[in-house]
Amino acid sequence: MLNRGSAAKKDEFLNHHLPHEDEERLEKVFANLDRDGNGKIDIHDLSVELKKLGVHHHYAEKFIQQSDKTQSGDVSLADFILYVKEHEKNLRLHFSHLDKNKDGKIDLDELIRAFQELGVPLERQEATNLLQRMDQDGSLNISYDEWRDFLLLAPSSDIHQLINYWRHSTYLDIGEDMNVPDDFTQTEMQTGMWWRHLAAGGVAGAVSRTCTAPLDRLKVFLQVQSSRQTISECLRSMLKEGGVASLWRGNGINVLKIAPETAIKFAAYEQIKRFIKGDGDHTLGMYERFCAGALAGGISQTAIYPLEVLKTRLALRKTGQYKSILDAATKIYSNEGVMSFYRGYIPNILGIIPYAGIDLAVYETLKKKYLKTHSSNEQPGFWLLLACGSCSSTLGQMCSYPLALVRTRLQAQVTQRSVDKVNTTMTGVFRTIVQKEGVLGLYRGITPNFIKVMPAVSISYVVYEYSSRLLGVNMT
Repeated sequence: MLNRGSAAKKDEFLNHHLPHEDEERLEKVFANLDRDGNGKIDIHDLSVELKKLGVHHHYAEKFIQQSDKTQSGDVSLADFILYVKEHEKNLRLHFSHLDKNKDGKIDLDELIRAFQELGVPLERQEATNLLQRMDQDGSLNISYDEWRDFLLLAPSSDIHQLINYWRHSTYLDIGEDMNVPDDFTQTEMQTGMWWRHLAAGGVAGAVSRTCTAPLDRLKVFLQVQSSRQTISECLRSMLKEGGVASLWRGNGINVLKIAPETAIKFAAYEQIKRFIKGDGDHTLGMYERFCAGALAGGISQTAIYPLEVLKTRLALRKTGQYKSILDAATKIYSNEGVMSFYRGYIPNILGIIPYAGIDLAVYETLKKKYLKTHSSNEQPGFWLLLACGSCSSTLGQMCSYPLALVRTRLQAQVTQRSVDKVNTTMTGVFRTIVQKEGVLGLYRGITPNFIKVMPAVSISYVVYEYSSRLLGVNMT
């Protein structure tokens, strides 16, 4: 029920010739948004609805600020109708401008031409994706009703901000490590907005790795143990040797390598994309992006691999063995030579392909399964994407984990003084593990690795969201 003030506002508004069908439509939209039926919509109500559309909830805050005339933190039906009525006038004007042939619909060519006139470069594939997000009846064009309904909750009537809302409302899957870097639009590249996304991702990665560092060190310890030591036994011995602080050994360099690894991977990815595209301007397909991402990952891993070796050595070090990262690097170089910084390099590179390929393929398959059973304009929410990402990451890890274990053993070899010459090669280590520990020995330490997947991805998501806000970029 409306209170007297709201009812008076509504009556005053209806006196300004609001058609009966529009009144019914807006009341129905409001009732759908008002989840608890208290006659008002708040940020929580809007966030739930926006998530169904695949739109980030910070738009809910902006919408409330724009339409809440009383500054109460929620919106009554009267305020909602007053705001939406003006908003729809602007939406009608923008639609009319985009509809070049004035047939009441916007097709793909009109969309591309209109974006170009607005100074917003738009490749055909992206234009198709945008059109499909708004096209509810599968007609391959956008009617005014589809345009109005999709942008109804956009918190601005400025055409460029509406475009930003339209283009940047889908979630980005952020893992602990992004095997396939994000694709940035031409506008983001020209304005320098891309580096803010990368910076936010770097902060998210640093916090995520620091929070899950004890599990990572536990995994490394279990990987290099040939005895059947349990997780609890390994944890007790780590605490006994170095105390609680020792659980974070090796995390400093793990965080330090984020920036160079991300920068090299991004630069390589952009160059490889240009090479694949050649003179064309088509958008890369999923498998082309996978190939480009895998190659970029291989290049970045080659460049920063010495830091990976240092991370393993620092994680396994005894108390007082090394004074600092520089001291560790100096001692390893002096005692073992420069090639020691590339121990385990081959299984590490080989592991990129199955992990990235399976991770991407499973993730895309699960998303397609979801979209087949839901309407075309209903985007999967965050928790579903998180579940898909965790499942695909887990399967990818299971297939590539033996290579990761062999890599770690090769990296850590010199910490064990008596090393059989047969164990200095990848195939030799494989044979030794299978002979002495069985096939299950290839999966030693995988339990803490699985345990950290969900918290690592969740922490990354939350920190990325807040970091991107502070840096002035939208969560995509």
